[in-house]
Amino acid sequence: MRRRRPAPAPLPLRDGVDPVRVRLPAEDGRSTVRGWLLDRFPASAPELEELFASGGIVDDAGRPLAHDAPYVPGGSVWYHRALPAEPELPGDLPVLFEDEWLLAVDKPHGLPTTPRGGFVAQSALVKLRRARGEDRLSPLHRLDRGTAGVLLLSRDPATRGRFQTLFQDRAVAKEYEAVAVHLPGLGLPRVVESRIVKDRTCLQAREVPGPANARTVVDRAGPPFSDAEGEWARYRVRPETGRTHQIRVHLAGLGAPVRNDPLYPQVRPAGSEDPARPLQLLARRIGLTHPMTGRPLVLESRRALRSGSPA
Repeated sequence: MRRRRPAPAPLPLRDGVDPVRVRLPAEDGRSTVRGWLLDRFPASAPELEELFASGGIVDDAGRPLAHDAPYVPGGSVWYHRALPAEPELPGDLPVLFEDEWLLAVDKPHGLPTTPRGGFVAQSALVKLRRARGEDRLSPLHRLDRGTAGVLLLSRDPATRGRFQTLFQDRAVAKEYEAVAVHLPGLGLPRVVESRIVKDRTCLQAREVPGPANARTVVDRAGPPFSDAEGEWARYRVRPETGRTHQIRVHLAGLGAPVRNDPLYPQVRPAGSEDPARPLQLLARRIGLTHPMTGRPLVLESRRALRSGSPA
């Protein structure tokens, strides 16, 4: 089943940042939109009150909502939120390929793909929109903040669906490289299959009983090596599905968690991440047949994972 195309935003981008969309539940006892929003986002009450006063909160048709606008079950409201104070994150995004439809960049470790949480302007999408003056850029897939490597973005909304269909049909070959714990007795190559679920109540995705929805092929990518921190191996990993944190979950499940992973097998305290010790996971290569030209396209990251402990 194809996903429904999202409704167009009634507000334009502001300095490369999309407006916030908040969906109103189909059933709720509130009589006004304002009452529901203040109850849902109490920490943002002053900002929301200012937006209502200035006409900055609009409905799906772009009409400003008054402070007593009635609650419309199943509708949406849109607005631009104030940008958070953000530390400067790595912004080197070298272009690997571009044509009139597609842009491929080499994302660094530590940079979110899209605005998320406390990082909005400090995301690959917003940095690229601002640097290139291309408000129509839109990511075709997502790399975790800690993962570096090949990232594809659409340059043309009219053809974006053609590329997304390739991902939905598993017609995009993705190959990752990981430095993880060395397990001498681990027979490779091997296929790992399990059911992975992720909800907003937990930072980790988890494997649960049930039909498999995640499949990963794991192989060696080079000889093992050691340093003061332990024994390590390079793994070549091909995810055939796209569940959240799939590679990290499957490698941790084998007993070979990715080096410097802040979530697997255990969640580290917030703020303990060290930029000098990035997650050792790299989206090394992506291959597909270009849906607009019919030509095969293979894109490869020029980045390298670290061998040995940082100096």
